[in-house]
Amino acid sequence: MSEEMNLGSNQEFREGDIVKGVAAQVDDKAVTVSIEGAPFDGIVPISELSSLHIEKASDVVSVGDALELMITKVEEENFVLSKRKVDALKAWDKLEAQFASGEIFEAEVKDVVKGGLVVDLGVRGFVPASLVEDYFVEDFENYKGKTLTFKITELDKEKGRLILSHRAVLEEQKASKKKQVIGNIQQGDILDGTVQRLVPFGAFVDIGGIDGLVHISQVSHEHVTDVSTVLSEGQPVKVKVLSVDPANERISLSIKDTLPGPWQNVEDQVSKGSTLKGTIKRLVSFGAFVEVFPGVEGLVHISQISHKHINTPHEVLKEGQEVEVKVLDVNANEKRLSLSIKDLQENPAKEEVIDYELPEETTGFSFSDVIGDQLKRFSEK
Repeated sequence: MSEEMNLGSNQEFREGDIVKGVAAQVDDKAVTVSIEGAPFDGIVPISELSSLHIEKASDVVSVGDALELMITKVEEENFVLSKRKVDALKAWDKLEAQFASGEIFEAEVKDVVKGGLVVDLGVRGFVPASLVEDYFVEDFENYKGKTLTFKITELDKEKGRLILSHRAVLEEQKASKKKQVIGNIQQGDILDGTVQRLVPFGAFVDIGGIDGLVHISQVSHEHVTDVSTVLSEGQPVKVKVLSVDPANERISLSIKDTLPGPWQNVEDQVSKGSTLKGTIKRLVSFGAFVEVFPGVEGLVHISQISHKHINTPHEVLKEGQEVEVKVLDVNANEKRLSLSIKDLQENPAKEEVIDYELPEETTGFSFSDVIGDQLKRFSEK
């Protein structure tokens, strides 16, 4: 940077000198500046007022404003001056220090252009659309005039290139918060969370700076095939921490473990000998599992399916079939429910019990009488 001139009546003004002046007249496309000790005024073209595009000079300068300017050209009875170049000289030193240290700073978004945002830091800073947020933004119009935090990601003074990122700041903040959160939670903790994203295999829930996964099997006590039928993005939920992996920053969560279980108080609803309606959920070689309440399944053993002998449940039943069952036994603690289908059906092979009675003797003699008569005849011979 050129040394500021100590102005005097015999001072020679040259290109590149830094001078101080006062805005004497502000037109749409230029500002007339009175320079102390100079033989004539100078002109600051609108293009040299700022590193950003401006429509009118009055948008950035008013009459009476004190300005620090660089002489870019000395013409007959006129100076051509630049405020933009002085601002840039001052700015680059600060920007280089901020870039080297990774400093995070605030700045106002001055304009929205194709492909990103523009920030005035003494030089024009550009924020590509991909570096504005850590999520996709479709329309940036409402960002104009906003104050955001930034980091410098690219700096080239020779080419006048300055690239900024708000996304980098957000990612750093999240990473720091994530480490803090993951270090404080323990397996078994019950936490408040917010559903962030739904995926085919479950849902990611924000538990205060870090997302944990609720696998689809941990969403509900009932069987869930589509997570979106049970949860929605932005929904507040309670979750239980199943496991924590600090090294990989992975947390497994459960929603269903915070909900009353379907077997809770089931013995108040079911008693031995009662009749229930249910749906066959699974057929296995040894029987059929029937859901009698949401999340409550009982086993109909193969021997309790039919009065007739069957080799496999598939011979007489199919999954999804509605059946009526009789409760043989219930054990809520072990989550076991024994059921029977055949006990509610008639046995077609059941034979009637017939009592046979011997007729009463009407001959008046017994077997011993016959034998006795025969022996008597034999002795008389």
